[in-house]
Amino acid sequence: MATSTVENYVKRLYEQQQHCGEELVPLGRLALAMEVVPGTATTMVKALAEAGLVRYEPRQGARLTPAGEKLALHVVRRHRLIELFLVKVLNFDWTDVHEEAEEMEHAISDRLMQRIDEYLGHPVYDPHGDPIPTAAGKVKERRTRRLSKCAAGERVGIARITDQDARFLRYATDRGLVPGARAVVEASDPVGESIRIKVSDGEPLTLGAAAAARILVVTIEANAGDAR
Repeated sequence: MATSTVENYVKRLYEQQQHCGEELVPLGRLALAMEVVPGTATTMVKALAEAGLVRYEPRQGARLTPAGEKLALHVVRRHRLIELFLVKVLNFDWTDVHEEAEEMEHAISDRLMQRIDEYLGHPVYDPHGDPIPTAAGKVKERRTRRLSKCAAGERVGIARITDQDARFLRYATDRGLVPGARAVVEASDPVGESIRIKVSDGEPLTLGAAAAARILVVTIEANAGDAR
């Protein structure tokens, strides 16, 4: 059975791979995500490589092997199911569940995880809009874009909030920028790095490019169904 440290590393590496695409993840980037010094991350990655969980290229970076990705998806599944359970069943606020899930994901058994999955009706997304891998390690991907890349006149649905920081989630909540919400892009200013949107029946809201980049959306066609 993998230790919590191993699980944390493969999960963080998986998350970083989503940003790097097919490229190797630089160890400096991984160290930053793990909140450790680069030397510590390098030592751990070498150990993971010896265990067959990571492909490591000195001075270039690392990437999960199929075995490492399987373990990472298992941990991600536990984390996201726990987050949804805390919100749906225990009435936690979605701004508070990330840290709770970080602790619980290493203790929950596969049997309990299966029961939670069944109780929740085999959900596809967690409270932040992140896809929940299936027990077989399959992930349902959506064609999303960053809100910051949208043009004026587009109708979009909020699909996913990529920043788990509680302060940003409170910011998003206060402005109605939650998964499932719909919005119209009223103006986009690439030079000024801002975008103005109108969420449902709310007042127009101007976001900076940095904030808008943390919000993933899907295009809504006329008479389309729910954005989720």
